[in-house]
Amino acid sequence: MKLTIIEAGRVPAPLDARFESYPDMFRAMFDASGLPFTYEVISACDGAELPDPAGLEGIVITGSPAGVYEDHAWLEPLRAFIRKAHAARTPMLGICFGHQIMAEALGGEVRKSEKGWGMGRHRYRVVERPGFMADAPETLAIACSHQDQVIVPPPGAEVVLASEFAPHAGLFYDTGQALSFQPHPEFRDEFALELAQLRRGRAPDAVVDRAVASFAEASDSALLRDYIARFMTAAAARR
Repeated sequence: MKLTIIEAGRVPAPLDARFESYPDMFRAMFDASGLPFTYEVISACDGAELPDPAGLEGIVITGSPAGVYEDHAWLEPLRAFIRKAHAARTPMLGICFGHQIMAEALGGEVRKSEKGWGMGRHRYRVVERPGFMADAPETLAIACSHQDQVIVPPPGAEVVLASEFAPHAGLFYDTGQALSFQPHPEFRDEFALELAQLRRGRAPDAVVDRAVASFAEASDSALLRDYIARFMTAAAARR
């Protein structure tokens, strides 16, 4: 299955010499699932033309420092692409910013949360278990890094992951062909830890300190990765 990775942002400059790009993080994540994925990358954040999503096998929308409410020329074409992909039932995954812009493009509400920064390893309740998550445990501990949140999910989106901090942290759409998560299963701990440290001075020190300490808890990213890979292959088979 060929995944078209829509690059919506880049690794912060202080970290880009030591860590791979966001598309490369997704390549590594999907490769680790053991399923036969191939990849292409389209840099939407650079204004690259987006293809007709009806002709694609699967779509992944990455994280970004941008907010969906900001004024960037590439955001409206991306919203239109998401709506067309959803209508065409093209398998589609969004992570962090990808989660937010999918929700916003399809009728939800996204804004900077009054709760402030979410970072470090957060624990999420598994609220619902669609088939690809049938064997999911009660909770999943995954790294996150965000201020913006989906405040109101769009019509037809079921919450599958939630926490007190992020009540709409995972959404599965009623077509069965679209899935998104606020946390980052593609992040290696080394990167997520450095990203949290990079927020010092922008986020309160106590928030950063808690984030750094949270990486002592074991990660469930491999579980979420496998659920995502199952979703992608099942959604492709249904087209």
